[in-house]
Formats: sequence, C-alpha cells, structure tokens
Amino acid sequence: MPLSRDDLLARLAELGIPTTTVEHPPLFTVEDSQALRGDIPGGHTKNLFLKDKKGNLFLVVVEEETRVDLKNLHVPLGAASKLSFGSAELLEEVLGVKPGAVTAFGPVNDVEGRVAVVLDAELMAHETVNCHPLVNTATTTIASADLVRFLRATGHEPRVLAVPRRSEAEQPATTES
Repeated sequence: MPLSRDDLLARLAELGIPTTTVEHPPLFTVEDSQALRGDIPGGHTKNLFLKDKKGNLFLVVVEEETRVDLKNLHVPLGAASKLSFGSAELLEEVLGVKPGAVTAFGPVNDVEGRVAVVLDAELMAHETVNCHPLVNTATTTIASADLVRFLRATGHEPRVLAVPRRSEAEQPATTES
C-alpha cells in the first residue's frame, strides 16, 4: 500500500525534517496552482514522470514554469533512448500517486528503487521548495537541503543538474484574441 499524506508527514517528522503544509482545492496544472495556492514563498515544483525504451524510470523535478527540452533530456540523464511520459498506471504502481499529484515526495512509495530522481539546479537554488504531499489538495514547504536528505532516506540518491530548457524558438506559439 502506498503511504498516505499523513504517513508521509509523519515520516518527515520522524526524520526531524520541519515542514509546513497549506490546504487548498485540488490542483491539476501549474495554472491551477498559481491561481489557487495563495502566496507560498519558495520554489514551486513541476514534476515529470518519464521513461525510456528500456523501461528506466525518471522523476524530473523542475520549477513550475520551466520549459523542459524533452527531446534532449535523455542525454544528461544517460537514458537508453529519448524519453516519454509514463502511464497513469505505471505512475500509481511506482510512486503511489495519481496524475495531478506527482511530487518529489513520491519516491517514498518506490520501495524497489525503480525511479531515478533528478532535481533541477535552479529549483534547488531556492532555500525552500513546495511539493504536493502525495495528494493535490495541499502544498508542503520543505527546505531544499531537507528534500535531498528525505530522498536519501527513501533510498534514492537525487541527481542535481541543470535540466535542459527549450529555446525561445522551440516555445509553443501563442495566439492573441
């Protein structure tokens, strides 16, 4: 059984990691998050659950507005091929969360160590980061260094690296009305 939100917060407390958690309506997108979460200081996360053709899994955690260069991300990760998004079923199986609740805390449910965790260097430059506590109806603030400590305690050694960004030319075009 995957851990519940309360189990996660208890695990953080057992590790002596202070956090604060704010309740809010369910958030499914970055836009929802920006509109409904209120003014919570720190870096806010966007999480990508990815896989390569050999079945290697990656949880890539970046700042919420980062436009990740998915075409080239496999190179710095050392993936066996270009990356695609993992299915909702695989996400639930490995990280114990549903789409919309993907979080840097998810590896707590990956007891087999199937997912490699990648934290973007720009995100980790913030003193604190904000993540869903396994559900999308709350946001938990944790010190960046404590997030790394927590992930290590779950058996996941996070890689902190500069996640490649899409260039301006590759940004989706917008239309004005």
